[in-house]
Amino acid sequence: MTGTTGTARVITLLVVDDHPVVRDGLRGMFTAAPGFEVLGEAADGVAAVELTAALDPDVVLMDLRMPGGGGVAAIAELTRLGARSRVLVLTTYDTDSDTLPAIEAGATGYLLKDAPREELFTAVRAAAEGRAVLSPAVASRLISRVRTPAAPASEPLSAREREVLRLVSRGTSNREIAAELFISEATVKTHLTHVFAKLGAKDRAAAVALAYERGILG
Repeated sequence: MTGTTGTARVITLLVVDDHPVVRDGLRGMFTAAPGFEVLGEAADGVAAVELTAALDPDVVLMDLRMPGGGGVAAIAELTRLGARSRVLVLTTYDTDSDTLPAIEAGATGYLLKDAPREELFTAVRAAAEGRAVLSPAVASRLISRVRTPAAPASEPLSAREREVLRLVSRGTSNREIAAELFISEATVKTHLTHVFAKLGAKDRAAAVALAYERGILG
């Protein structure tokens, strides 16, 4: 759904964010800039998938954490449907538990909301052409991840490791986990070390997030 103004290519967009102020700001920014056209807005991932199918934008600017349907699930669904639109994640989160699932789901790029206006414009143009776009902070994380690869993600968690992780997801401390499972705190720590290695997580929060993303929890 790409038009032209004179000889300039017009890039069409769908803005997805659960905050109306953010959507208004992005719409105003792109409407005021030559070469862009905002076709619509969505407040969650479910609406994003529906509007992408209906409007066929060149680029979907996708937030990640939204009530009613997150960005990662929406990206995965758009990939499954074979949508032509490229997804450029625009979020405030640059942790591994946010970055990696989004890129694995099929996002073309990942940018942080503190990016300068011109950097955002350039990123949207690049995404429309199918070129990968990563903010410097995200690129550094991915490079570090590639240089120190985690254990194979396909290695399953044991029943006891899943049990420990489920308790961690409820905010249970190591001492409380040990008491509930009738094991020592040292054994709890050993289980968590194995969980972190298998999931490629650096801490408890990342492990829980990755476990939900991969369907291990929930």
